[in-house]
Amino acid sequence: MTLEEFFNKYPNVILAYSGGVDSTYLLYVAKRYAQNVRAIFVRTAFQPEFEVQDARDFCASHDVALEIIEYDILQHEEIVSNPVHRCYYCKRAILQAIRRVMTSYAGYILMDGTNADDDEGDRPGMKALRELGILSPLRMCDYTKQRIRDALREAGVSLWNKPAYACLATRIAHGETITHEKLETTEYAEGCLMKLGFRDIRVRRIHNTAKIQIRAEDFPRFIENRCMIYKILHTHYEQITLDLRARDDE
Repeated sequence: MTLEEFFNKYPNVILAYSGGVDSTYLLYVAKRYAQNVRAIFVRTAFQPEFEVQDARDFCASHDVALEIIEYDILQHEEIVSNPVHRCYYCKRAILQAIRRVMTSYAGYILMDGTNADDDEGDRPGMKALRELGILSPLRMCDYTKQRIRDALREAGVSLWNKPAYACLATRIAHGETITHEKLETTEYAEGCLMKLGFRDIRVRRIHNTAKIQIRAEDFPRFIENRCMIYKILHTHYEQITLDLRARDDE
């Protein structure tokens, strides 16, 4: 099946939009082939502000109807307690929030941007997609992450090389309670590093220690800015560490 064939079969679609590369490409293609397409972004404490802005910018520039739902994800104890399968509970809660909005759109199907590289063993949230009957056209049509980036680049979409950015909750060690303060601190820390020129980064929290992960090419930049990074982050973390395994070595 091709994506064009998918949208011929399902002409009225709503996308659970994240602002990332995969769902952006799916929205780009849906705008081209579907009869009616809408994007719904569920905004929680887990998304940094730049992801929301990227979603707004893309939809505005491509004339796609975007609806942003404010949702209190921390109301769920099974998410706040941060178990190994937190992503399953989170994905299910977000999709159900979208489903409630969809009662106003008869005849529409709900889809998401899961791609052919995504492994259910690494992504517990895929179980929620299956349980709720959410379609994943990119996976169904064998679109890998690289194929998606190549297609976006050929189409001239500026987000084609946007680094993958898992939600802020992934920075907090499993079993450690998730709070607004920890999420806000993580967003602040990663935002400061981005302003210093780092792109593909993680600031992981282990109790009150920050473990910074960057690409191999950015190690010299880190050393150059070491004192500034320490000064900025030490107000929020007791210890600041650098993971010597580069992100592109993972």
